[in-house]
Amino acid sequence: MSDTVLVTCGDPAGIGPEIAAKAWATGERFVWIGDPRHLPPGTAWCEIQEGEAPCEGPLAVLRLDFAAEARPGRPDPANAAGVIAAIERAVRLVSAGMAGAICTAPINKKALKDGAGFAFPGHTEFLAHLAGVGRVVMMLACPGLRVVPATIHIPLSEVPGALTEALLEETIRITHAGLVRDFGLPSPRIAVAGLNPHAGEGGAMGWEEERMIRPLVARLAAEGLEVTGPWPADTMFHAAARARYDAAVCTYHDQALIPIKTIDFAGGVNVTLGLPFVRTSPDHGTAYDIAGQGRADPSSLIAALRLAREMAVARRA
Repeated sequence: MSDTVLVTCGDPAGIGPEIAAKAWATGERFVWIGDPRHLPPGTAWCEIQEGEAPCEGPLAVLRLDFAAEARPGRPDPANAAGVIAAIERAVRLVSAGMAGAICTAPINKKALKDGAGFAFPGHTEFLAHLAGVGRVVMMLACPGLRVVPATIHIPLSEVPGALTEALLEETIRITHAGLVRDFGLPSPRIAVAGLNPHAGEGGAMGWEEERMIRPLVARLAAEGLEVTGPWPADTMFHAAARARYDAAVCTYHDQALIPIKTIDFAGGVNVTLGLPFVRTSPDHGTAYDIAGQGRADPSSLIAALRLAREMAVARRA
């Protein structure tokens, strides 16, 4: 299998093309899939063919012509089909062993829906569909922390109902398998957060911990998984606590994302666990407000590229 990381262009009206060019300029090597017209003016690029290694000088591009030019900060539904095609091409190539991993630049779901009838909540669900996988897990990772939210983009009021024992168990199992396969950890340590303040304080502040989370953790631990909890979320993320686990499974979106974005806002990486291939992404959006201004920070993309390579190596091993 090739070691090449494929970078999909994302929404060309966002900062995706700009951070790709900046990452390349730092010495990162990858293959960019997109329309070269959308790269920042003056970007040196060379067209390559599928399966070829990246160039050593100009940015390596698998050319994919879009319907329209890019207007920074102004998403164009006419380019929706091209954005989708770039993702599909990357999945086809990595699935065929012609690349080692995929790193996706941010997309705009509304523009894709308006322009191409995109029927998925986001990148992750679309990738799972293309891979024929029913359930995947989102992990956010930086050198000091890995977090996995069991429930993601739903209102906080809906979390208690959505956080079922089956969902939490599946999240923990997929996280465990991903840490073994993609991070090279033979016996990963997983800490599970409680839902309520003080992890329910024995039922005084909520029943979910005692009735559901604690029995589940005990059952999985009896199987041999190194899983502990439920832990109070307000004491899980200081340095000494983080040293005691390899990943934290959290009960809802902000419980997971606030600590990692506080610890490493620019360097966080979005990882999809449970796919038959490696996929990472920078942990930010299209940033239309600064697109085309030369201000975009490529740090998260660079971190995502490096983690994708490390995961691909671990998966092969």
